[in-house]
Amino acid sequence: MDALPIFLNVRDRSCLLVGGGGVAARKAALLLECGALLQVVAPSLGPEIRTWHESGQVHWRCGVFSEGDLEGMTLVIAATNDPEVNQQVSILARQRNLPINVVDAPTLCTFTVPSIIDRSPLVAAISTGGAAPVLARLLRARLETLIPATYGHLASLAAKFRDPVKKHFPNPPDRRRFWEKVLVGPVAELVFSGRQAAAESALAETLSKTDGSSSGIGEVYLVGGGPGDPDLLTFRALRLMQQADVVVHDRLVSEAVLNLTRRDAERIYVGKERNNHVVPQEDINTLLVRLAKAGKRVLRLKGGDPFIFGRGGEEIETLASEGIPFQVVPGITAASGCAAYAGIPLTHRDYSQSCVFVTGHTKDGRMDLPWKGLAQPNQTVVFYMGLIGLSVLCRELMAHGLPSDTPAALVEQGTTPQQRVHIGTVETLPEIMKGQTVRPPTLTIVGHVVKLHDRLSWFAPEHDKKIE
Repeated sequence: MDALPIFLNVRDRSCLLVGGGGVAARKAALLLECGALLQVVAPSLGPEIRTWHESGQVHWRCGVFSEGDLEGMTLVIAATNDPEVNQQVSILARQRNLPINVVDAPTLCTFTVPSIIDRSPLVAAISTGGAAPVLARLLRARLETLIPATYGHLASLAAKFRDPVKKHFPNPPDRRRFWEKVLVGPVAELVFSGRQAAAESALAETLSKTDGSSSGIGEVYLVGGGPGDPDLLTFRALRLMQQADVVVHDRLVSEAVLNLTRRDAERIYVGKERNNHVVPQEDINTLLVRLAKAGKRVLRLKGGDPFIFGRGGEEIETLASEGIPFQVVPGITAASGCAAYAGIPLTHRDYSQSCVFVTGHTKDGRMDLPWKGLAQPNQTVVFYMGLIGLSVLCRELMAHGLPSDTPAALVEQGTTPQQRVHIGTVETLPEIMKGQTVRPPTLTIVGHVVKLHDRLSWFAPEHDKKIE
């Protein structure tokens, strides 16, 4: 390493900021947030620092920098637009062995200000030593997605129990194993879901056990994996995917999403195809219960959203009846994701004032749908799992009054690099799809909003072609 990463306590300590403009204001905000006694030297102040000065948060000496300004300081930052002044501050601060940062001048610094992820009391910092600040910010943005805001509450809880845990586990390896179990287990999940008091009680109960073990019951995470693009996952989904011991996943979960689960987690495939259920739904329900009762953290990963044609309700009914703890994490449903990536708004003031989601086949395999209600003007109808019955659904819509020239689209593998959009009408789309090699998942959208595809389509993989 080129520099030693440290966290410096400046609370109630005098810190000098040379400069009063916009760049200096950003550094001032950071120092004030850390509780520093901030001294500013500048001929004039910008609006931000002036406001802090008028409220008594900042002490300002109007004038140019002099060596005497360094007296009694703990840390110095130079943020003027005059390179000569910045260099003078750096030289004099170094002579006094004061930590010095000169904005945008790494060679004049003894420390750099990192990109910060603040989950106080948990704080993470990323630095490139001034070589590539933008890269540091990009890495920070990525880590922000992996560290929920509630991690600060978890750190506070751990601090509260630090001494009792140390007393209970005098052996450091035992203590480490205890905290590892707590910080990724049910106690942590209680914190993340906002149940702080319950988390404290659960931690106290766990600690009271001689070996620090839990009750032996695991937990099930019912997570929506979205329509395919891993960038559409929620923060909570990503976190749970990384801590699950077992992954029970469907056919419609994309490979890119599945690859974000823990590499050492056991994977169990329970995918379903039309008339070919690898594992019957009742057996999946039983499997989830069995794994959780064995103390496993089980990720039930589904394509789209688990509560929209995902049978999530059936699964958690079983979990609830067996007393198994569970969480449900919504995902972006295929209708929303695929329509957005195809440039087809599901509603539009000029074309559609309502939207209906329909499954292309029901529990017994028949397409017995409320056709009259679906064949309405100024309405968008989205059919899930309707590829096999495409000709039937189009024929029934026309038979129940929907004009034959109503636009229709079939989106294939939406939101992924393999996406293709097939455009037609309820009369022509079945014929267009004949002879096409179509890879699921697919989604069919019927309504005048499909007309907007030509103008609003923005996601276009190189191979993607509109087929009419």
